[in-house]
Amino acid sequence: MLIGLIIACEVAFWVILGLALSARYVFRMRRTSTALLVAVPLVDVVLLVATVMDLRGGATADFKHGLSAAYIGFSVAYGHYLVKWADVRFAHRFAGGPAPVKPPKYGVARAAHEWRIAGMTALAGGIAAGLLQLAVWWVDDASRTDQLSAWQGRMGMIVGINAIIALTYSVWPKEPPASDSSRSDPRVKEYLGGRR
Repeated sequence: MLIGLIIACEVAFWVILGLALSARYVFRMRRTSTALLVAVPLVDVVLLVATVMDLRGGATADFKHGLSAAYIGFSVAYGHYLVKWADVRFAHRFAGGPAPVKPPKYGVARAAHEWRIAGMTALAGGIAAGLLQLAVWWVDDASRTDQLSAWQGRMGMIVGINAIIALTYSVWPKEPPASDSSRSDPRVKEYLGGRR
């Protein structure tokens, strides 16, 4: 049941967000849009309450309880980023807003972008690990919470992998292809123009 609820929460997140942005940009109903956007975090509350009730009912914590905490952590940490991502695209498509800006591909800007993503992942991991630890303390029965502790390790691994990815972009920044950099540098254009 909990796995189905996690899937339903993910679907509900996108449906509510789609309705909120449609209300704002298609139907010009700003108050309705704001009310729907405020309702987006309630999806996480529903999942949290369901997970707590399941554990409270005497269930032995397993994969689905850990996944629930991980989902809530990522939803909270990445929620604003995803709402902003969708908002820019809706505004561009339906309200003549500026085109979405793609993440940078090269150099320091790309490294900074990767560190922002790593920061959100670290926040998600921290929230999930905190929820898992609260559940461990609350249940107070090691035989019923082994899986929750295992999920804390998984979250730490995800955070670590994401930090390593960001670090590689800092240590070995990706350089633009020579053709891209020559096109963007006016001095190169002037030089090539004089040679032709």
